Amino acid sequence: MFLPDVKTGKVVARVESKVLKKFTPAVKVIVLFGIISMLGDMVYESARGANSQYFNLLSISAAQVGLVFGIGEFLGYFLRLLAGVLSDRSGKHWIFIFVGYSMLLVVPIMGFTANWNILITLILMERIGKSLRNPAKDTILSEVAENQVGTGFAFGLQEALDQIGALAGPLIFTLVFFIAGENGIPEYQLGYKLLFVPFILLMIFVFYAYRKIKRNNLIGILKPREFRSEPLQPIFWIYTAFTFFCTLGFVNFSIIGYHLKANNIMSDGNITLLYSGAMAIDAVAALLVGKLYDYMKKKTGIKTGGLSVLISIPFITLLLPLLTMSSSILLIVNGMVIFGVVMGTHETIMRSAIADITPFYKRGTSFGVFNTGYGLSLLIGSALMGLLYDLNQTGIIIAFTCVAEAIAVFLYIKMIRIVRVKEQ
Repeated sequence: MFLPDVKTGKVVARVESKVLKKFTPAVKVIVLFGIISMLGDMVYESARGANSQYFNLLSISAAQVGLVFGIGEFLGYFLRLLAGVLSDRSGKHWIFIFVGYSMLLVVPIMGFTANWNILITLILMERIGKSLRNPAKDTILSEVAENQVGTGFAFGLQEALDQIGALAGPLIFTLVFFIAGENGIPEYQLGYKLLFVPFILLMIFVFYAYRKIKRNNLIGILKPREFRSEPLQPIFWIYTAFTFFCTLGFVNFSIIGYHLKANNIMSDGNITLLYSGAMAIDAVAALLVGKLYDYMKKKTGIKTGGLSVLISIPFITLLLPLLTMSSSILLIVNGMVIFGVVMGTHETIMRSAIADITPFYKRGTSFGVFNTGYGLSLLIGSALMGLLYDLNQTGIIIAFTCVAEAIAVFLYIKMIRIVRVKEQ
């Protein structure tokens, strides 16, 4: 697959040559994938920042929204297990990347329908596409970064570039609402249709990155490795359980956005603007937390030294339902700042840790298993919180979060004890 010799391709090449020429090959790979991720996030994060409000206009209940969101997340993360195993066996990483990113086409197509059944199908297809591309991308990045720039920095920079797209994307809807002076179904559909623009740019960069990386050998050829059948180590399973309970108590934006819309706390334009702001916080937090993770590894002199940063996640997650489920705009804004920090931490050091506790030949499988647990926790948490919200049981949502995060703290302590025993 090659990028056609057209004007767009030449423009991309000129921009890349100016921006990347001073970078090391490892950083070039990270930045190129970061640009691709940025455009991908611009497409699907735009929709995620607007979906729950759009569904509210279509008279869909919070329980339905939470359930569909949860199923989509679980399906998307569960299929990463299959994609991860297949990438370990075949080494055909680019096939998964091309197919996965091309499936983002379904997002702008959402602007052509108000049929709930069709929308469900499109939402699930978008999540499946993400599941196909992510293990291959994460495996390549972790191998490139592991001995050259640090996994914390690599995933932190990747997440920061992601969040530029996640910040800019929802602003498309905000701009539509402000210009139109309306926030009805036609305006939402126009917002979705405008996402064809970043999608086309995304696919241009995917084809260009493939051609550039292969032609210049910016990464080694990842040959199919012998698939080894020995089980993953206990520390991996405890870490996965820790992540499961951290995420189980996490209040996702499908519920927050629905709450803001249903109670008329904010206008639709301000809701998507709020989500964009949270994504900006996510980007900054990802870089800072990623650097802190690498610093702790260097300071302790051990590969798992960065795990100490993880203890902060359960405690800051506890604050989310208290702030975002309130009726105070000030508290909600503060809650969304914390939401951005939690998301940045999830996307950076939770992924970095997998690279540090598993060998490369099991890493695709490890990312797949880890993401399956992550997706299952999102399914259970979002579906349950949506149901409780419909029943007007915000207090139970808060209690549920407290229990989940307390279990996460217990598992973290157990995990650290295993690490210390291995060090002795």
